[in-house]
Amino acid sequence: MLLALFHKLKQFRAFWLVCLFSFCFFSAQAQYFDLDYHKKKITIPFHLVRSLMVVKLHINHRGPYNFILDTGVGLMIITDPKLADSIPIPNKRTLKIPGLGEGEDSEAYVTSPLDVEIPGLVSYDVAAAILKKDLFSLSGYAGMPIHGLLGYEFFNNLAVKINVQDSTLTVWRPKDLKVFRKGVAIPITIEDRKPYVETWVKLQSGENIKSKLIIDLGAGHPVSLENIIPRYGLPQKFIASANLGIGLNGPINGYIGRVESLEIGKFKIKNVIASFPDTTNNMNEVSVKRDGNLGIGVLKRFSVILDYAHNTMYLKTGSHFRDPFEHDMSGLEYYAAGDHFDRIIINRVEPGSAADEVGLERDDEIVNINFKPVAKMTLEEIDEIFKSRADRSLLLDVYHDKKYDKVILTLKRRI
Repeated sequence: MLLALFHKLKQFRAFWLVCLFSFCFFSAQAQYFDLDYHKKKITIPFHLVRSLMVVKLHINHRGPYNFILDTGVGLMIITDPKLADSIPIPNKRTLKIPGLGEGEDSEAYVTSPLDVEIPGLVSYDVAAAILKKDLFSLSGYAGMPIHGLLGYEFFNNLAVKINVQDSTLTVWRPKDLKVFRKGVAIPITIEDRKPYVETWVKLQSGENIKSKLIIDLGAGHPVSLENIIPRYGLPQKFIASANLGIGLNGPINGYIGRVESLEIGKFKIKNVIASFPDTTNNMNEVSVKRDGNLGIGVLKRFSVILDYAHNTMYLKTGSHFRDPFEHDMSGLEYYAAGDHFDRIIINRVEPGSAADEVGLERDDEIVNINFKPVAKMTLEEIDEIFKSRADRSLLLDVYHDKKYDKVILTLKRRI
């Protein structure tokens, strides 16, 4: 389900500290990508997996590797520790990540500049942090091997058009950018290597709030609002005690509900699902004052161009702009396991949800849904089934406590 993407990617906000510490070791040279000298524009395919934008790249002539494109991180992060051995990297140094744990759990390698190869692009002085342990298991979440995240370095020197409809990136040098017809220019700021936009959020209680949000391609939720609960209270309907992610100091808890509308430039998006972190508990300090982040759940309804050089984002509505926002109706979080990522294991059951009411538990394995083996389904197909329609009954075959059970799960809309 969409929220589970936020659960995983929210964890990488903790690694902003990695970026800060790592840059102490590097020269003052900028880290960036540029087009091959004879090209003015290139197109790069990506694979949209559970709202993750995954691009293929090579590192030091090895690969290909799958990297998540994420404007919310400021330094290239290699999350698969095996790459430390498979890629020839001279001058690796070890970096401690304060607050993450003890021993190797809290360590990453800092690399010297790498040759990061994306067809049509050339990398300059792009270095990375390599985790010594795979702490977040993004491969299981995505149902495919994931090796890391690529953020600020990809965007800081280029103008990048993101078209979710056909899963392509179009890349120009900013001076050669061709803006799409009927695109709307929206001012953004780049602060501490992240893009920010000002929006207006109208709560269900009627307040209209000016909100500064990170433009966060690596967050699967539509919008997260960090300072609402203490000042304005909770929305009329909400999911309580929701797990919104993991920070340096442990789980980030909060609530999920809706806001009446979200305005970005001239665009008003109605009845948007929103996450409300509990800012009194386990929230990490941030270097830039902000009110939350704008995730792919909203951005994928547009064609988007990010032009950091000119502090501008261009938006054009897509065919799904007016689709209603739906949240998971099962209460299940799950991941793909096995050598071929073809087994579905329950990771968490939301208290009070439909899954909780029928007794599903953590570590249960879902084998079939309505007689169809999950091994023949994508995670996106499963996600869509579990948020398809309130009161829909599904027949699950579940492996539980060393035996197979049949369970009728009736989906329940909670917000």
